[in-house]
Amino acid sequence: QVQLVESGGGVVQPGGSLRLSCAASGIFFSTYVMGWYRQAPEKQRELVAIITSDGTNYADSVKGRFTISRDNSKNTVYLQMNSLKPEDTAVYFCNAQHWRSSYWGQGTQVTVSS
Repeated sequence: QVQLVESGGGVVQPGGSLRLSCAASGIFFSTYVMGWYRQAPEKQRELVAIITSDGTNYADSVKGRFTISRDNSKNTVYLQMNSLKPEDTAVYFCNAQHWRSSYWGQGTQVTVSS
C-alpha cells in the first residue's frame, strides 16, 4: 500500500518560512520523480517543484524562494519555502511519479497572512 504523508504546513506571516515534508512508503522511493504541487481556492492544481535523479525544476513564481530536496535514505522529500507571500497560500500536495504510476498525498494547508 502506497502512502504519501505531508507535514509542516501552517500559518505564517508574509516574509516568513516553512518547511514541508513528505514521507513515502510502499514505493521504491529512489526511482520516483517527486514533486510538490499546490491548489489555491477556486484555482487549478499547479506544479511548484519537482526533483529527479538529474536535478530540480521550479515554477517561475517560486524560483529563488523555494528549494526542493530529497533524502532517499529516509524516503522523504522536502520543500523549503522562504520569503513567503500571501499568494503562496494553498493546499500543498506531494506527488510520486514513475512511468505510469502516480500517487498523491492528502495535502497540507499553507496560509500566508498578517
